[in-house]
Parts: sequence; structure tokens; C-alpha cells
Amino acid sequence: MNNIDPFNIRRSSALSILQSGALVAAKSAGTYTHQALESGRGALETGKHTLKEARVFSDDSMSFSLPNNVPSFTNPQRRFEDGTWGSSGRVHQRNADTGNSVGDKIGGYFDKRELPMYKDKPYSYSAPRKQSIFQMKRFYGGLILLLIGLLYWTGFLSRSTTIPKEFEGSGKGVWSWLQKPEPVVVDWLERRERVKEAFILSWDGYERNAWGYDEYHPISKTGRQMVPQGMGWIIVDALDTLMLMNLTSRLSHAREWISTSLNYTQDHEVNTFETTIRMLGGLLSAHYLSTTFPDMAPLSEVVEGAPGEDLYVEKATDLADRLLGAYDSPTGVPYASVNLKTLQGITSHDDGGASSTAEAASLQLEMKYLAKLTGEKNYWDKAERVIQVIDDNGMRDGLLPIFIYPQTGTFRGDNIRLGSRGDSYYEYLIKQYLQTSKQEPIYLDMWDQALNGVRRHLITYSEHSQLTFLAERPDGLNKAISPKMDHLVCFMPGTIALGATGGLTEVEAKKSGAWGKKQEEEMDLARQLTKTCWGMYKVTATGLAPEIAHFNIDDPPKMEGDGARSPDVLSDAPDAKWRSDYIVKPQDSHNLQRPETVESLFYMWRITGDDIYRQWGWEMFKAFVNYTTVDDGGGFTSLDNANQLPPKQRDNMESFWLAETLKYFYLLFSPDDLLPLDQIVINTEAHIFPRFELGKLFSTGWKRKPRGSDGNVVNEPEQDEAGKGKVKTLETVQTKTFTG
Repeated sequence: MNNIDPFNIRRSSALSILQSGALVAAKSAGTYTHQALESGRGALETGKHTLKEARVFSDDSMSFSLPNNVPSFTNPQRRFEDGTWGSSGRVHQRNADTGNSVGDKIGGYFDKRELPMYKDKPYSYSAPRKQSIFQMKRFYGGLILLLIGLLYWTGFLSRSTTIPKEFEGSGKGVWSWLQKPEPVVVDWLERRERVKEAFILSWDGYERNAWGYDEYHPISKTGRQMVPQGMGWIIVDALDTLMLMNLTSRLSHAREWISTSLNYTQDHEVNTFETTIRMLGGLLSAHYLSTTFPDMAPLSEVVEGAPGEDLYVEKATDLADRLLGAYDSPTGVPYASVNLKTLQGITSHDDGGASSTAEAASLQLEMKYLAKLTGEKNYWDKAERVIQVIDDNGMRDGLLPIFIYPQTGTFRGDNIRLGSRGDSYYEYLIKQYLQTSKQEPIYLDMWDQALNGVRRHLITYSEHSQLTFLAERPDGLNKAISPKMDHLVCFMPGTIALGATGGLTEVEAKKSGAWGKKQEEEMDLARQLTKTCWGMYKVTATGLAPEIAHFNIDDPPKMEGDGARSPDVLSDAPDAKWRSDYIVKPQDSHNLQRPETVESLFYMWRITGDDIYRQWGWEMFKAFVNYTTVDDGGGFTSLDNANQLPPKQRDNMESFWLAETLKYFYLLFSPDDLLPLDQIVINTEAHIFPRFELGKLFSTGWKRKPRGSDGNVVNEPEQDEAGKGKVKTLETVQTKTFTG
């Protein structure tokens, strides 16, 4: 195997390793003493990181060893308290390496960061014992002066190149393993390290070329802000991925930026939904992982004056308080946007002022978890109210149009789909049920109704190979079906499997006593849909899915129950019949590095235990590496057309490439006890939250309107002239156009 040692570690002395590790920090050193000291401190931290990770490079490939700190999952998950907690003062111990290497000795000084569980302004937190000011100054001063002298002596303070030689030139050149035959026996941990390499290349390119910017353009190596001072769009979204991959020094840099540069007091509007799932979700997930699994990328000891250990939740609370302005509509349905400074909700500039249904109804996991953490019930009530308003419309079979008016709480138009604007509403129904430990059956009832509606009205089959796909009804349930499926819809098979088993494996669920024909059918549907999503990758020239696929269907189309069945295996033959069922239109052929299919592969592998889903994921990952890598260490980018060779690259790295796509690949190739599915819920941006019980403070604050056997809402019994009760069936609520 060929060696790809990007930092030239195995051929460098300890001194040269320190020099290369300190490179980026040394660039910021100037003539001022303060700058020099800060540069030295950063150089030491980076040098420590380089030394500790040097050992993980093999002589045969650019791959890393298992993380030094692997969390234990043997302890039962902690239970959350009600209300506002006081700090326990209990400190998590960091189990650092105990070896005698240089890296171990340096790490001993820095890997002692305490991150106690957030307790809402801890008042009994016991700070670590401090050395005297004189001792600390003398020690750190001498160490810094020594390092600066070494850097000056070797001429490193004047160097500007930061891209390792192995990353210079062709982006694909560093991935020599792509050209090697697949091994007979698969090492999934080795494949996981390939994913970690891709993340490091992406993150380091961003860190080097666009640090602090909300957008990153890896080809031009530039960044752009979405708001004047930036939102930390990429940094915050990737926090929990950094933790899972045990990238300690990079996490430390990200946390420092959040502490010193992230400021939400900006007179600018932001999208309510995207800010909630990415930023609020990212901060909450970082809190959960750093407190529940403290050995994931443990940070060094807090020094006097450094930010508190509750940084993530303090930032999350600040952001959530600003987002609450979006809920101040006449109905409580949030406006599409909110001004972060004025806290004013802002109606959508398009779609007649209507909000997206998915966006309005995919804020609940985040707000409920924050409410549980802080004891602030207002977050819970605001988010819960949205679902009640939506459900009170009584839409047929639980399927909703994709736009809703905040002013009236009624829907706009009749377009029903589970792609853009509709998707995560359905996802959050079953996940709300699981988040509160199955103590809110109202959400299971809504999920079951909606899934039955999907099977009745939207599941159909392709013409030649009977591939199962989830279509659209753009003009309502009584009008023609549209044979179109967004890649976004590929979240659905994994979610169906999650709903069928509750996060248990299929084997465990079948032994639980709650298994029957319904669950069998749902798992079969999940398998068939996953295969169709995999086919969206196989059918293109690059092996990467288009944004949207259309299908050839029969006239009239086959629906569930008509006996259609796809082949068990999608043949690799260029003229395979199944390929003719897919239609990829030029305007839909772009690939945005989306995560939905690998997300479902992760759920399907965890739940079924079938390695075929890991193998499909590996083929997908190789295609991403082969066709989306950017030259000169820039990272990875989206494609303009995934169905041509060579593909035209777009010069944009989506934040969800780091937050979702690579995270799901990493989890797919990890052991199945890393973040057990029956203990967590994952939001629609792949941020990880714990399951918890309602406790005394929280409850389901609403009830569904009574429904008849057909699922339509019915009135409460009313008295007729004879004094006898009668029940009147209501028509399904009609949608209307609101001009705003």
C-alpha cells in the first residue's frame, strides 16, 4: 500500500513536527508581545495535536487509528431533572494517554479541560485548583519564549505555505486507495478513517481559506457572510462531527471562535427553520455530546478568564430567545424569518407570505430539548402550539399541503409532497414521540395516520422494473399523481424503519411483543425505498445522485397493493432494464452533497444488521471522493451536473456536508454501539439529542380533534330539538389563497 503521510510526520524529527504543527499559529505572530504570546500558545496546542495524531498514519495509506478517547456506553443514560438545576460541582475525569512519549508529556499539560453538565448558571461549581500567578507566569513565559526562539532560529516565522505537499496539485491525487482493488475481508474501521480524512481535508481547507465565514467556496478558496458579522454557519453546524471524530485541536479552535466572535445581536433577518436546525441544533448537540460523553475530543483545562463550561447552552438560549420572535403571529405558526436584533418575525417574501409547512413544523425537537435543559417551559409551549394549529385543520389522511399561513393557520394551495417544503414535518412526528420516551402517543397517532396516507396516495411503482418510489400530488389527493421524487425524500425509508422498531434492531423488536403485520409491511417498504434511492446514485455517470429524479410509470399507475415488486438486486449492466425507469432532466442533475440517502443507509444498517447498506454507502463515498474533491487542498464541492464526465464543479461546500453527510458516513462505518438509536433522536440536520422523560414540568398540552373512521375531523356531540346527541361530520378543511 502506498504511504500518504500529509504532514511528513514519519520522516521528521520531533522539532520539525513541532515546527509544522505550529505553522498556522505562527503566521499571526507580530511585533506586539501579546500577539507573540498568543501565537506561541496556539503553536503549542497545534503541535500537541500533531504529535498525538502522528502515530495514526500508517506507512501504507493516509488513514488514522481509532480515537484515543472512546466513550463508554455501558452506563445508563442520565435522566434529566425538572426545572432549573443547580450545579452538582461534579467533574468529569479525562482519561489521557499514560505513555511517556513527547506527545504524552505535552498532552499532560493541556488535556485536563473540565466540562460539567450544564446546570443553568452553576452556583456550586468547584473550580480546579490554581497555581500561584507567579508560578504560572514563570512557567508559561519560559515555555513560550523557548518556542518563539526555536521558530525564529529555524526561520518558520517567515513561512507562508500551509498546505502539506501531499495536498498540493490534483485533489484526487492524494486518494491513491481509490485505484486499489477492494479487499476480500472488509475493515470497516479503516473505511471510517477514510471518511475522517475527507472531513479533515474539508475542514482544514475552510479553516485555512475562509475561517469564520458562513459560506465556503473551495475552488476559489474564498468565503462569504450571510449576515454582517457571520453566524458561524459552518463552524457551529460541524461541532458535533468534530467531537465524534475526536478532532480535539480543531474543536478547540471552533469553541474559541464561538466564545470570542459569535454575536447574535445583528440587525438582519435569518431563516427561522434553517437557523433552528443548524445553529440551535448544533449548539445543543455539542452540549449533549460534550457532557454525556466527555471523552469525545476532550478539551484542555480552563484557564482563568476563559469562557464557562456552559458556553454552548448559553449561546443556544440567547439564540432561541431571538428566534421566539418568529412565533409571534396571530396563530403561533412561525413566520419564515426573524430579525435577530429587533426580534420581529418576518413573513415570507414569496409564496403569498405563507411559511413552508416543513419549516414551521420542524422546530420542535430543538425547542423541547432546550426547554428540558433550562426548565423554561415557554420554548416547549411555543413549539407545541404549532403542531396543534396544523392538526386542527384536519387534513385528509394526515397529508398536508406544503405551505401554511402564519396569519390564519390555514394551508395555501393543494401541493402535497414529501420532498422540499414538506419533508421534515413527517420526520418530526415520529421523532417527537421517541424524544419523550414514548410518553406522548399523540405523535405516534399522527405518524401512523400520515404513513398510511403515504402508502395509500403516494407510493407507486416504475414501469419496467416496478421500483418503489414516493411520488407527489401537486394538485391534491383527488388529482393526478406526479412521478417525481426529490433526493430529499430519501430520508423517508430510514425514518420508516425507525418508526417500526423504535430504534431497536429488527431482531430485538420482533422479540418485544409489539411486532406484527404492520411492522413487517413497513420494514419491507423501507427496504424497497432504500433500494430506489440507491438506484438514483447508480444510474448517473458519476455515481452521485441528482437533486431530483423522475420515473416512467404505467397509465394508470400501479399503487400499493397491485402486486408490483422490484428485482432484489439492481444489476450493474449498462443496459439493465431498471435504468430505463429513471429520468434525470438536465435542470435536475446537480448534486449538492446531500445526506438523505446515506442517512437512511445508516438507519437501515443499524436496524437490520445487513452489511449491504454499508457497502452501498462505501460506493457512494468513493464517488464523492472521486468527483467532488477540489485541487490544492481546498476540500470538496457541489456539482453542476452529476450525469456527465468529467462533472462541472460548482465551487460551493454546503455546511451539511460536514454536519450530516460525512457524519452519517462515519456512523455507518462505525461499530453499532456508538450512539445507540434507542437512546437518542437525531434532528433533521443530523444533530444528536438525548431521549428524556416528561417529568412533572412538561406534558402534552393539547388533544386532537375527534375523528371518524375515515380520519376526517368530527364535531363534538351537539343537542338536537329532542335533546338527543348527534354527531356531524365535517368536511376536510379547504385551502385558500391569502394575499398577505
